[in-house]
Amino acid sequence: MQEQNFKNHIRIVPIHTATYFVVALLLIGSLVKLYRSWVTGFGGLLTPLLLILVGLALLSVTWYCRYFALRAQDRAIRAEENLRYFAITGKLLDSKLRMGQIIALRFASNNEFVDLAHKAVEDNMSPRQIKEAIQHWKGDYNRV
Repeated sequence: MQEQNFKNHIRIVPIHTATYFVVALLLIGSLVKLYRSWVTGFGGLLTPLLLILVGLALLSVTWYCRYFALRAQDRAIRAEENLRYFAITGKLLDSKLRMGQIIALRFASNNEFVDLAHKAVEDNMSPRQIKEAIQHWKGDYNRV
């Protein structure tokens, strides 16, 4: 696996993107069929309505599968970074740090982690600014 850095750390899941595309096609096709059935009065409305419901259900399941997995990982990252900060300083992370900032800080090496965490709070740095400020990148190869 290629070593992570700021330019290549973002992970795109192709099958997830493809699933959204397929569900969108299902919904669009179902809406077109519903419209044509409504206008012509031929073919009935039940099938397109059921397909629209199936499409909405699939969209919901697809969205929440990804959303819940990421929220669970966010909680794990918060705990891991809190533990790392505590191991280095003997204190917990500043409660003013937002989740996005903590997620960005996970890429910082131990040598710059504490100073960068303080700077992130003081300067209200965005996650992107934090990542750009990291000198020694620590890859996260387990994030979904």
